[in-house]
Amino acid sequence: MALNYGLFVCFLLWGGTELCCSQPILQTGTPRVVVECLEAQLLVTVSKDLFGTGKLIRPADLTLGPEDCEPLDSVGTDDVVRFEVGLHECGNSLQVTEDALVYSTFLLHNPRPVGNLSIVRTNRVEVPIECRFPRQGNVSSHGILPTWVPFRTTVFSEEKLVFSLYLMEENWSSKKRSPTFQLGDTAHLQAEVHTGSHVPLRLFVDHCVATPTPNRNASPYHTIVDFHGCLVDGLSDASSAFKAPRPGPETLQFTVDVFHFANDSRNMIYITCHLKVTSADHVPDQLNKACSFSKSSNSWSPVEGTADICHCCNKGSCGSRSRRLVGQRQESASRRRRHVTEEADVTVGPLIFVEKTANPDVEESTSSLTSLMLGLVLAMVAFLTLANIVLGLAKWRRAAFHPVK
Repeated sequence: MALNYGLFVCFLLWGGTELCCSQPILQTGTPRVVVECLEAQLLVTVSKDLFGTGKLIRPADLTLGPEDCEPLDSVGTDDVVRFEVGLHECGNSLQVTEDALVYSTFLLHNPRPVGNLSIVRTNRVEVPIECRFPRQGNVSSHGILPTWVPFRTTVFSEEKLVFSLYLMEENWSSKKRSPTFQLGDTAHLQAEVHTGSHVPLRLFVDHCVATPTPNRNASPYHTIVDFHGCLVDGLSDASSAFKAPRPGPETLQFTVDVFHFANDSRNMIYITCHLKVTSADHVPDQLNKACSFSKSSNSWSPVEGTADICHCCNKGSCGSRSRRLVGQRQESASRRRRHVTEEADVTVGPLIFVEKTANPDVEESTSSLTSLMLGLVLAMVAFLTLANIVLGLAKWRRAAFHPVK
């Protein structure tokens, strides 16, 4: 009854080649990382010749997920390392989008010196892994019972909310096609809630944190939004801010100046945000706001509402923190019966950083020198052309006034 679904694995080897591999495909040779997404399990098969150099890695150097799950025991003659875990095990994160359930994790190769040696001969590699399961339709081959749709089920469907977080293009017109950035670039992020037939709602970004892995509790970390909607990343040398006005109450856009963690070899980050909603007619307050810091005015300003709701951002305290999912909250009996999810943690990533290929100062100097040389050449050509014209005129005048006898 297990079904295989589309899987996207992007494998970036720093200082090496980039491998993008999904489920086994027809190609020359054997894929070095093969992943199968089953109905309740994740199967990962890794070639011991991971780098394609003929030097085999050690199974003990491989782990899966934030909880460092170890591979299955294998015979010494095996040329592959296998993992078999549940979709909800090993710290795997779950993101619910409008049309899919996305399970995210990573395969980590962390080589360690052998014996008394203090060197390693292979790279540390983190392989992001995603399993996408479509939400439309039935994932089982058996019929759905009951075949009739009771009124209670219809109400539940209408009240379900879907939270999303996307990387967007600079003009906000579409989702970003490539997750790569250079330091100095700006990431454009858009948070959304799909309300379906629900009453009108207003979305807020309560808290955001950046980490080098999908695990929001990983270290190191950098806080981007805090204190129930204060975009604190804008307090530093960044220009990060919420975009005003909103495209709609169910959407909130903001920008973040990209960065990477110092002394960390992983050239990627993940951003996890705690999203929540209120009714659209609810007046924004200290617990439900979107505030940005302006360096020109040295003050905080909200996307909507009065300016005083942002004053608590300076104090670093805007009421009690509520970074828990609805399933972990204490709810009233009526709310439990309605199953309305009003908040969720959503992760976007990885954001992959690539180094600039040239020094801008050198490029500018080279460009100036090239322009100068081009100007000199053009001036020389113009001078020679003018000289030829003058000489030609002089010969013509001499021939005209001194005819040959």
